[in-house]
Amino acid sequence: MLDLILRQCTLPDGRSGIDIGIRDGRIVAVETGLAAAAGDVIDVAGQLVTPPFVDAHFHMDATLSYGLPRVNQSGTLLEGIALWGELKPQLTQDALVERALAYCDWAAAKGLLAIRSHVDVCDPRLLAVEALLHVKEKVRPYIDLQLVAFPQDGVLRAPGALDNLKRALDMGVDVVGGIPHFERTMADGAESVRILCELAAERGLPVDMHCDESDDPLSRHIETLAFHAQRLGLQGRVAGSHLTSMHSMDNYYVSKLLPLIAEAGVAAIANPLINITLQGRHDTYPKRRGMTRVPELLAAGVPVAFGHDCVMDPWYSLGSGDMLEVAAMGLHVAQMTSQDGMRACFAAVTDTPARILGLDGYGIAPGCRADLVVLQAGDPIEALRLRATRLLVLRAGRIIARTPPAITTLNLPGRPGNVDFRRPL
Repeated sequence: MLDLILRQCTLPDGRSGIDIGIRDGRIVAVETGLAAAAGDVIDVAGQLVTPPFVDAHFHMDATLSYGLPRVNQSGTLLEGIALWGELKPQLTQDALVERALAYCDWAAAKGLLAIRSHVDVCDPRLLAVEALLHVKEKVRPYIDLQLVAFPQDGVLRAPGALDNLKRALDMGVDVVGGIPHFERTMADGAESVRILCELAAERGLPVDMHCDESDDPLSRHIETLAFHAQRLGLQGRVAGSHLTSMHSMDNYYVSKLLPLIAEAGVAAIANPLINITLQGRHDTYPKRRGMTRVPELLAAGVPVAFGHDCVMDPWYSLGSGDMLEVAAMGLHVAQMTSQDGMRACFAAVTDTPARILGLDGYGIAPGCRADLVVLQAGDPIEALRLRATRLLVLRAGRIIARTPPAITTLNLPGRPGNVDFRRPL
């Protein structure tokens, strides 16, 4: 006896007419014509069923703080950093928790059930750390929240930041973070990478660094990160986030750099919405796109995930927790409009970040957790094109969110009826 069967599913790999059987929060069968009794049966009528969306890079301590203490008038990275510095002394734990929980509601409704959030540790009170550790436990039944100890003002540049970071790890933060390009010198940046990677190796933790979030082609801390990942045996546990300076590097140097990243087992996390808006601000024309070299990284064998990064905070006044919007922006900026390219962008907000985060039981196969999203689309490319409605969101086999199908009814002269944006003529 099964708890639930989803019938007539289309899967991201192209299989169709598939039934998914669920019992005790796990997938027990993925096959056609599943013959079994179930407490509930839902016919999804050929709609796309995918594992949940995963955000590999976010800042939940800042989310939904737009307008506090004032609006970022220029929309630039530096004004956003200054704004965050003004806001930090005014933060309260209750407000941090309230905003983070509200965002997690948005995420669940959008089928986003796993998030890696960086949390600023430069405030010696560690208010944000305490708040997000509380939120992590609160949302555990429906969202996997992974926290990164992030020294926003530089682990060497900010007084006490390294001690604060270690305290955050002692409190239960999951990942070692850093921001080498924000240290006072290139040498300090390289030294911060060494210190933080050695700390991660000592504690058996992953590493995820804001790395080279700059238009400066000489910001090359990703090279140092790859070196220490290989030196310390951290392969498969290290990610470089942003890597936007790679957009401006000369091709010869990148041809040397890409194999080093791949050999070191370092993953890359791009943030298309934010990279395209914050980078290239000093350019007149032509303007650089700013996002890292996603197709080239993929071709070199480097895992590439996309992150939302910001939603309604000092750096970005927009956003809704929709990872399909993130993937669609990445697709356009990287010119990944081939069939394989578009599917790789869908994977960059599903399977690839799930591997980077080390999520247990992620996928659609017997034994996997029954965390699933039913989309109003026939395949991943259509889901990207339409930012498809999340008809159902399941966590451990239980429906936690339901959205009616997006249908427009027209009353036009001589042409009444419903509009279907899904199918070409």
